[in-house]
Amino acid sequence: MMKGVVFSLLGLILLMCACGSSKTKQECGKATVQADTVKSYQGELSIIYPGKIKAASEVKLSFRVAGPIRAVLPEVGAFVKKGELIAEIDPRDYEIQLSATEAEYNQVKEEAGRVIELYNRGSVPVNDYDKAVAGVKQITAKYNAHKNALADTRLTAPFDGYIQKKYYDSHETVAAGYPVVSMINSNYFDVDIDIPSSDFVRQDLFKAFSCTIDVFPGQVFPLELIEITRKANLNQLYRMRLRLKPVPGVDIAAGMSVNVTIEYNPNEEALTVVPLSAMFEENGESAVWVYNPETQRVTKRVIQLKKLLKTGELIVSGGLAAGEIVVSAGVHSLKEGMSVELLKPVSKTNVGGLL
Repeated sequence: MMKGVVFSLLGLILLMCACGSSKTKQECGKATVQADTVKSYQGELSIIYPGKIKAASEVKLSFRVAGPIRAVLPEVGAFVKKGELIAEIDPRDYEIQLSATEAEYNQVKEEAGRVIELYNRGSVPVNDYDKAVAGVKQITAKYNAHKNALADTRLTAPFDGYIQKKYYDSHETVAAGYPVVSMINSNYFDVDIDIPSSDFVRQDLFKAFSCTIDVFPGQVFPLELIEITRKANLNQLYRMRLRLKPVPGVDIAAGMSVNVTIEYNPNEEALTVVPLSAMFEENGESAVWVYNPETQRVTKRVIQLKKLLKTGELIVSGGLAAGEIVVSAGVHSLKEGMSVELLKPVSKTNVGGLL
């Protein structure tokens, strides 16, 4: 009888120990994690596209008059300033023509002057007066035309730039309007990039433009927007043209490769920010653990990523709302619906937890 009582007591004690052990295991299985509150993102975003530097304007220069070329002064690649002489046609024939016209001009002007004086005195009819006035206008127009033709034997640079190509050389005869040289404008360059329709439709949000040039690492050059084409090309992309002004001491040239950065304000998007450590990959999707303060459990939430900031934070474009709590440390040890305990933040006045 006594043995039965002892065995019963031993069984009861073992059962109580087993229950206590089970409870201890359950309590020990509750993970302690670090969490952060999801914040709303109010900053700027940026996108980068590759591009090329192009000559802003390549102009083919020609004479307005024809004749044998006396000289083409600058060589290909030479820099010329605005107004500098580039080429000249032999002016001999145009000087003779102007000289003859000038003599005729002086004669007609003197004769017309006498007729007008007599008309003012009432000595000649109106018809003679009208002929005299018309004659002066005609000879003046002819004189100015021949004077301009002589001036047009000199071809000068319309802007500061570089000689790109020479089509004629000295002693060759050129017709009016035929290109003699081509020039590249050095006052600015064009930068062309192609953007998709997703950026074309939000061009009103663009705020600033800049670029980096491969051969000048570490330097950022500001850009100005010129235009965005309204029609897509064969690749369904829209051509965007920007202006790059020369920088003193930096030898920028057409053909260089650039990376263009477009900064814009995402004021039409509900973007949030979470630490990079809060994200994990599962089945090819980006996700975070969202903590529920009422149940003290975590739930997996798939998110859409926008951009990784230099601060180590992720910009999220979908899946989260500002104010929610996400696990930011220990994410790989959690499971769906798991009960967790949040790690208490360290007081700023108790650095190192010494107090």
